[in-house]
Amino acid sequence: MKYFFHSFRRYDFKLTLSQRGFFKKIVRHFRGVPRGSSLDFRVAGDLAISDVARVFGLRTSAIRYYEQIGILPPAMRKNGQRRYDNDVLFRLAVVQRARETGFTLEEIRELFFGFPPGTRPPKRWHQLSQRKIAELRDRMKRLKLMETLLKRVEDCRCDALDECGEKLLRQGSR
Repeated sequence: MKYFFHSFRRYDFKLTLSQRGFFKKIVRHFRGVPRGSSLDFRVAGDLAISDVARVFGLRTSAIRYYEQIGILPPAMRKNGQRRYDNDVLFRLAVVQRARETGFTLEEIRELFFGFPPGTRPPKRWHQLSQRKIAELRDRMKRLKLMETLLKRVEDCRCDALDECGEKLLRQGSR
């Protein structure tokens, strides 16, 4: 099974049967609406936590955790159960894209709350992306150095590890 750099399996992004059922409910609201037209996203504004989690392939505990750390707004309560509106789906879509591109939860919180009010999304994405790209380039340099060092030790001709240590110390003092 192939893993990508973000450690999600390829099939994690395919819709499960329960997700298909949920999306079929959503599509019913759009029947008769011409393709490409401006849509009024009228998903039931009263989604259970399990419905929200199913849409994004998350566990309900992840939704509660995002709420706890402030990434998601507190849910409305109906008969003691968490209920969400469409805005949570939109916010989770942003969170999911940010996670796919390697942002940490702290960086995602910064994306939402680390800028002055009124800062437009392109400026937020640009600033955080530039920092993440610099971080990735630094990580790639370290990985390249690790590869070089591994190739050197792979060619080791020592009889004992102490001998390796002695040679490494001599090389380091040059």
